[in-house]
Amino acid sequence: MFRQTASDKAFQVVNTVFLILILGMVLYPLIFVLSASVSEPEFLLKGDVWLLPKGFTLDSYRRVFRNQDILRGYTNTIKYTVLGTGINVLMTIAAAYPLSRKDFYGRNLITGMFVFTMFFSGGLIPRFLLVRDLGLYNSMWALILPGAVSVWNITIMRTFFQTSVPYEIQEAAMIDGCSNLKILSNIVLPLSVPIITVMIMYYSVGHWNAYFNALIYLTDRAKYPLQVILREILIQDNMGEMASFVDEGIIRQMMLAEGLKYAVVVVANLPVLMIYPIIQKHFTKGMMVGGLKG
Repeated sequence: MFRQTASDKAFQVVNTVFLILILGMVLYPLIFVLSASVSEPEFLLKGDVWLLPKGFTLDSYRRVFRNQDILRGYTNTIKYTVLGTGINVLMTIAAAYPLSRKDFYGRNLITGMFVFTMFFSGGLIPRFLLVRDLGLYNSMWALILPGAVSVWNITIMRTFFQTSVPYEIQEAAMIDGCSNLKILSNIVLPLSVPIITVMIMYYSVGHWNAYFNALIYLTDRAKYPLQVILREILIQDNMGEMASFVDEGIIRQMMLAEGLKYAVVVVANLPVLMIYPIIQKHFTKGMMVGGLKG
């Protein structure tokens, strides 16, 4: 044990206080939204809910799960997220692995072409015209295929393959007669669980929170993801439509709308909040090991 100096102790105190403040800034919005979603609406309108719920009720959640638009959007989002993430991860691996191989001729040129697209693109209008001409407009593939791969994630995964999977193991496997596909499936991928977990987290959260492409490419309301429905509720103030089936006064409808907004936010973000702690160990390791090396 090293003896701490006064400056070391002061640094620890300041650092601890700073981290506690950061933790409070991060946790408070989450706790407030959760508390507001189970509080009586009249306390919300009065501004009496600061941290803990007042007048516990689950009425807002019951109304959320009775709304067909939200349930349909939830189902669509799960479908888009699972299918889109699977395609994203497969294409990222397919691009990153050959670019990480020293014996792949022209890999630097191809990498440069990939990186070029990070800084220069055709823009929104050419992309829209391409999606329309390919027959993807107003289909779920318009939300999945145009962003099927991220150059930044390819770079991260390629770096992981180069620095964390010894090339000597791959050479030994080639001498034993393994094909490139077998090397990838039997050697590289089992050693790359941390970075694959990171890619799954990146892509799945991106799909789960995406709404802009749906606004551009979808016209059929039955195909809207959850975030578009949530946007309508929070921004376009469509809560009155959800509460209109209740024969109550305008004030009561405003109170219902206030509680429903927070309940929808909780329902929309709960899956991500539940999944992240499960994969947090692999996520942290993949971030550290897969980072760009100098």
